[in-house]
Amino acid sequence: MFSYWEQKNFFNYDLIVIGSGFTGLSTAIHFKKDHPKASVLILEKGVFPTGASTKNAGFACFGSLTEILDDFWKMTPEEVFELVKRRYRGLRQIRKNFGDATLKYKPNHGYELLEAENAAAADQIREVNKLLKALFKKDVFSLVKKPQKFGFSDRIKFVVENKFEGELDPGAYLGALWEKASELGIRILTGVAVVEIQKEEGVVLAENLAKNRIFEFKAEKVAICTNAFSKKLWPESDLEPGRGLVLLSKPLAEKIPWKGSFHMDKGYVYFREIDGRLLLGGARNKDFEKEKTLEFETNPKIKAHLQNLAKEVIFPGRKLEWEMEWTGIMAFGPKKSPLIQTIGKRTAVAVRLGGMGVAIGWQVGKELSRLLSKM
Repeated sequence: MFSYWEQKNFFNYDLIVIGSGFTGLSTAIHFKKDHPKASVLILEKGVFPTGASTKNAGFACFGSLTEILDDFWKMTPEEVFELVKRRYRGLRQIRKNFGDATLKYKPNHGYELLEAENAAAADQIREVNKLLKALFKKDVFSLVKKPQKFGFSDRIKFVVENKFEGELDPGAYLGALWEKASELGIRILTGVAVVEIQKEEGVVLAENLAKNRIFEFKAEKVAICTNAFSKKLWPESDLEPGRGLVLLSKPLAEKIPWKGSFHMDKGYVYFREIDGRLLLGGARNKDFEKEKTLEFETNPKIKAHLQNLAKEVIFPGRKLEWEMEWTGIMAFGPKKSPLIQTIGKRTAVAVRLGGMGVAIGWQVGKELSRLLSKM
């Protein structure tokens, strides 16, 4: 049973946000800024965000060369341009709002390794640069003149550089969002799993994981920001989960001869140096069907593929030992653009970030906040 004080103060809000990742926190912050007197609650199943916000590789990127070229098979040039524009401007906004020092942002550039099967992408750099010139004012992609300086195997035919990308610490970014939410008086409850939303009435039923008890919250507006996990609350959606594996090595004995964030294979594989270690992840395209899951497990086929890449391509001839591994769950769909819409009289969603939550979560939250304000 609840006390009178608990019933009076803790169950009714102007806005309830489901999910405390980058998008959920950003939505709550923007809404509270626009409506200072509004009461805002965030509900989160885990101690930390459950999906991918603090489980990603920390890339401040907007798409590698081959990823952008691959997008042309499914999107118009105008759509590709707008997608890159949204991502790049999103990165600039979080750097402006929180500062590079807070985010632990490093402008070490982005790189892509081209093997023989995708070496032809190097011939299309000029055309892609031409498309993006209106946004960046300068050429985005260029070939590294002496790629052998990186020490990669001879399987790598070209290395493409992108001087507009960098790296950040996703945990530090989340901490900055927590601090801003706290300053604004936004409440965050963790260990609470939402099991049902009555979209027209603004009723949120949540289960206390510790005591297996159902709580009924009420709000004028509800925002669903749980990305791939939103399918459980919005079954009719076309969201598709995509699991991503990340491996972290033990500290390396020899100095790493490069800096920056690296991509391979149309952006599906990514790696960087962090604290003298190799962080390597991705490759879900090697087993797409099994990676369409909400289960946090390791796919042995993908793990073996990544470990072989480290041994044969990234650090050929060097001994490498692994210390940690984890998975994060992303959301995808027929289009790469985020899905921001109302799904009930009092309920709206912002989902399908396509693995680009770092780049677009802040801006998506702002757009969802504006939509909620109009409801």
